[in-house]
Amino acid sequence: MRGTGVAILLTIITFGIYPLFWYFGVHSDMKRATNQGLGGGIALLLAIIVGIVMPFVTASEVGNLYKAKGQPAPVSGLTGLWILIPLLGSLIWFIKVNGALNAYWRTAV
Repeated sequence: MRGTGVAILLTIITFGIYPLFWYFGVHSDMKRATNQGLGGGIALLLAIIVGIVMPFVTASEVGNLYKAKGQPAPVSGLTGLWILIPLLGSLIWFIKVNGALNAYWRTAV
């Protein structure tokens, strides 16, 4: 689990570099837990090369975690559309996706 407030603070402190670590970490964790999805290395590579796709891919993979357990997905690839609203949209996207991911990990333990 990754604290939403801490991640936002680290993003500010690192001038936007922390999200690369976040993408690597969450995709590594999801791959390890389900043996499905991109995995950390590919997610990091995509984040560096074509970062615009990652909010869509990440939200979709988090939603797939829920679907695999037969639960309704709180986020989906469409959640990535939030990033089209400058700054505030990215913040809303992150709160939704990180919150859903943390909630999933709480129930998975």
